[in-house]
Amino acid sequence: MGIGTTASNVADFLLQIKAVKLSPSDPFKWASGWNSPIYCDNRVTLSHPRIRTYIRQELVKLIDEKFGTPDMIAGVATGAIAQGALVAEAKGLPFVYVRPTPKDHGTKNQVEGEVKQNQTCVVVEDLISTGQSSLKAVHALREAGVVVKGMVSIFTYGFPQAADAFKSANCPMYSLSNYDVLIDRASVLGYITDKDLERLRVWRESPDKWA
Repeated sequence: MGIGTTASNVADFLLQIKAVKLSPSDPFKWASGWNSPIYCDNRVTLSHPRIRTYIRQELVKLIDEKFGTPDMIAGVATGAIAQGALVAEAKGLPFVYVRPTPKDHGTKNQVEGEVKQNQTCVVVEDLISTGQSSLKAVHALREAGVVVKGMVSIFTYGFPQAADAFKSANCPMYSLSNYDVLIDRASVLGYITDKDLERLRVWRESPDKWA
């Protein structure tokens, strides 16, 4: 697969295996309370070896291009633990993962695995929406003394508030694919109608008000 096709390839794969479901006429309800015409579960990619391998290879390429080789890789629980571990294995690097909140028992860790002061790290995420949960992982790593070089993800919705949040946190973020590419590919491949495509574009402009 040639240079410049990664975003389209990943979008096609997500649609093909129904990791992404598009339903403009019967929306999903997100945990945030938003009505959404799209639901994305990138963990489904783990059940498909060819797709899983392609995503891992492209994440490694993205990290090499944007960040070089850090001291370790971190995955955000739970969706990016497996992908992060695959990336770390491919690069021959240590791996840790970050819980949403510290454990309420035992060592009460939030970062699981061995970390050392001033180690550099790239965080792997499966999905970026508003960026809040992803950046909680970044903050937890920094509190543990880790130097976070940035984050890579499989997919991002491209919400402006996410871009602003990552900029404020001084955390560069790069994704293999994004919402604009995905809905365009869904239209080209016949997963949605032209009317659906327009509704999907409108949703992204004001997802908190869309119905």
